[in-house]
Amino acid sequence: MNRTEGNTIRVLVVEDSRVVSEFITQVLNSDPNLEVVGTAADGREALEAVQRMKPHVITMDIHMPHIDGFAATRNIMEICPTPIVIVSGSSTGDQVSTNFHALEAGALAVVARPQGVGHIHHFESAKALIDTVKLMSEVKVVRRWLRPKTEPVPAYTPQRLPTFSQMAIEIVAIGASTGGPLVLQTILADLPKDLPVPIVIVQHMTPGFTQGFVEWLCYSTGFPVTVAKEGELLLPGHAYVAPDNVQMGVTNGRRIVLTRDARENGMCPAVSFLFRSINANFGPRAVGVLLTGMGVDGVIELNQLKNTGAVTLVQDKESSVVHGMPGQAIKDGAATHILSPLAIARALKTINSKS
Repeated sequence: MNRTEGNTIRVLVVEDSRVVSEFITQVLNSDPNLEVVGTAADGREALEAVQRMKPHVITMDIHMPHIDGFAATRNIMEICPTPIVIVSGSSTGDQVSTNFHALEAGALAVVARPQGVGHIHHFESAKALIDTVKLMSEVKVVRRWLRPKTEPVPAYTPQRLPTFSQMAIEIVAIGASTGGPLVLQTILADLPKDLPVPIVIVQHMTPGFTQGFVEWLCYSTGFPVTVAKEGELLLPGHAYVAPDNVQMGVTNGRRIVLTRDARENGMCPAVSFLFRSINANFGPRAVGVLLTGMGVDGVIELNQLKNTGAVTLVQDKESSVVHGMPGQAIKDGAATHILSPLAIARALKTINSKS
C-alpha cells in the first residue's frame, strides 16, 4: 500500500464537515508532492473509498456519524491496511485524550487540524500536517486481525536483556518522537506500580496535546503519569512528561527544572536537553532510553550517557514506526542494548531488584 519512491502521495481525507474537509484538502494540495484523491464523510464511506481509491495515506476525523473514526480505523486496518493520521480539532484535555485511543486501533499519528488562513500559526500548523502525512506514507503497515478474547496472547520472544539488580539506578529518562505514544503505553503498562525509581519523558508532541496524551497514558496503563511542574520532587513509581514549549531537566536533588531555553534539534522540549541534564546529575546511576522517531534528537547525548557508564536502551528497527532517532543511535554506537518495547519494560522491571 506504500507509495513508490518519486510518485505523488495519494491522500484520502475523512471528515464529516464539508467546510473542514475542503480546508484540509486545500492545505494538502498546496504541496506538490501530495494529491487528495477523494474525501469521505464518515467511516462507512471511508472503508469503501480506501478499497476503491487505494490511497497511500488517510487523514481521519474521530467524531463522525454512522461509523466514527475509531471504528473506521479498526475496519481499515483489518480489511485494507493503510497509514492513518488522526487530524484533531479538539482543544481541551478530555477531548484530546480520546484521539490517542485511535492509536490502539492502528492509527500511526495524531496531529492538530491546521489553523485557518490568516492565523499567525497557519503556516506552521499546515506544515506539521503536511510533513506528518508525507512521513506516514512511507510507513509499512500490516493487517490487524480482530483477536477473539478467548484467543491466547502470542508468546513473548526472549531477548538478551540487561539486568539492573546489582546497579544503583536512581532515574530512567526516555526520549521519543513519531510513533512514541503507543510504545510508551506498552512500556508503562508492563511496569510494576512500585517501580523504585522515577521516569522522566520527553515525547515530541503538538502543543496543546500533552495534557490529553498524559491522561490517555494514565487511563490506559494504570501507571501514574503527570505533566511535569517546575520544582516538582520526582517520586519513585511515577512518570513525568515534559510540558509544551519548555526544556525539561532534573537536579541532583531529584527535582524538575523547566526553562525557556532555545530549541535543540528544532525541538522544545528536546530529548537532548533532558539527557544532558540526566548525565550531569546522575551519570552511571541513570538509564537512558531512546524510542521511535524521526531525526537525531538525543542521539549525541545518549552516547555521552553511555560513555559515562549509564545503560542505554534503544528501540529495535522491527518495532519502530520511524527508526530515525534509534537507528542513528545504533549507528553511532550509543546503545548498550537494542530491544523491543516489551523487552525494554522487562529490563526496567529489574531495577534495584534483589534477584
